[in-house]
Amino acid sequence: MGQYRVIVVDDEEEIREGIIRKIDWNALGYEVVGSAENGVEALELAEHLHPDVIMTDIKMSFMDGLQLCQHIAEKMPSVKMIIFPDLMILSTRKGQSN
Repeated sequence: MGQYRVIVVDDEEEIREGIIRKIDWNALGYEVVGSAENGVEALELAEHLHPDVIMTDIKMSFMDGLQLCQHIAEKMPSVKMIIFPDLMILSTRKGQSN
């Protein structure tokens, strides 16, 4: 069996590229076939690249991660979706004292 095909979606290029670079995709049986900076771009890529998995940020301009999930579920129900939270919010909360 071949590798699972992945698209990574985040409006922040540094985060998107970091996810792609820091994970040893091949060792896990995955191949990153594309990346997008918003849901609209990701939907277009998915229609052409036929991924098995889409990893997406939840908060983006034009089309957010939840809207993207809705469209993918309707058009490509076999694609698995992984949604990650806004990392800026998490880093801000981490720095707050209790």
